[in-house]
Amino acid sequence: MDNLIVLLLIGFVVGTLGTLIGAGGGFILVPILIITNPQLPPDIITAISMAIIAANAISGSFAYSRSGRIDYKAGIVFALFTIPGSILGVYTTAYIPKTAFHIIFGILLILLAVYLFISKKQMMVSGSKVPEIKKPFKHHVITDREGISYAYTFNQYRGIIISVLVGYLSPLLGIGGGIIHVPALVNWLNFPVFVATATSHFILAVMSTVSVVTHIVQGHYKDPFVLRMVFGIGAGAIAGAQLGAFISHKIRGKMIIRALAICLAVVGVRILLGNF
Repeated sequence: MDNLIVLLLIGFVVGTLGTLIGAGGGFILVPILIITNPQLPPDIITAISMAIIAANAISGSFAYSRSGRIDYKAGIVFALFTIPGSILGVYTTAYIPKTAFHIIFGILLILLAVYLFISKKQMMVSGSKVPEIKKPFKHHVITDREGISYAYTFNQYRGIIISVLVGYLSPLLGIGGGIIHVPALVNWLNFPVFVATATSHFILAVMSTVSVVTHIVQGHYKDPFVLRMVFGIGAGAIAGAQLGAFISHKIRGKMIIRALAICLAVVGVRILLGNF
């Protein structure tokens, strides 16, 4: 899988779908790398994936910033708490056996898919009376470019704990963390779906950049083959991210979550079948 056109197309699909659901696209790219390049060890697979996720997340964040749906106050706090785990996760990948890596990844995707199908979280639009807010709860109101306001109250301490865990798992599995962060923001922190996908992408941009820097220090991008894949897929992902952010304005929040669940289930089953 080193044809430039193929790499650009893969990157475009990864960037579009990853930005659409705020997941970064790693859950799509990692299985592709596992299937097409079975000789690559987990640390190189995650290194390639995190570089693409960084390009996708940064591009998508610029697009989402224009929509006005990023909660910067919560996003900055959560992003800072992903950094320690994101560094540790990169160093841990070198010690994971390839088969164990695949099995853990597949099971995680299936469990998340089942959880998303069971959950019935609804979008919250402002207009109701703001309840009395006590620590550690925060009440935020976001008004997007279209003039729609979203009001929600969340437990900041719970969000910090989730961010620490996501920061570790993201580079460990090369998934970007969005497939965990978006469901967590929606179902456990009461974020509206559209705000959750945009804010998750912003958090992902910070977290993935730190992971890429750590991979560079580890020397995971020295191979010309790896660099070709990073730049080819990355270029496609940057373009796809713009399309994904644009499409997100046209699709209902429930459909975004259902699309995420279906993708997770299909990919998870495929990886597990490949091992057994």
